[in-house]
Amino acid sequence: MIKTFNSLLATMFGLGKIKIIPGTFGSLATTIFLYFFFHILKLSPNIVLTGLLIIFIYSFIAVASHIKEKENKDPKEVIIDEFIGQSIPIYLYEISHGTQKTSDEAIIFYGICFVLFRFFDILKPFPVNYFDKNYKNSFGVIMDDVCAGLYVVLSLICFMLLSSYLI
Repeated sequence: MIKTFNSLLATMFGLGKIKIIPGTFGSLATTIFLYFFFHILKLSPNIVLTGLLIIFIYSFIAVASHIKEKENKDPKEVIIDEFIGQSIPIYLYEISHGTQKTSDEAIIFYGICFVLFRFFDILKPFPVNYFDKNYKNSFGVIMDDVCAGLYVVLSLICFMLLSSYLI
């Protein structure tokens, strides 16, 4: 029962079983999921953060359980790491500035986060590639996507700083 739940969580309830670009589908589902929570249900950022932290912590167990008997320690169907990495820039956007964000602004920003996250997750610049290559376990699977999510945040901060000087 618990092994089944762990596999379901690791594959985002089967979404990772899609044969073509499962990571992209996982990132897109995360984007839609968080938009729904923040802009449709209007959940408190504290509630969302609590859920994200629980998922983040338990994901190490779920991924370890799912890959335990597999030869490939980073199988394509494991996409909970995309959920975690994609959540970082979106969550930070939602808590930034302390201002209300319109749905239109959020859609644009979520789209930018989605594209940038997929770019960094696929390109794997250092240290993303470090975790991907050197840790063939749940830690490596998850942390490379955490780094990709942090690259998105860093890129957006750099863009905002540059644009403030140019305008």
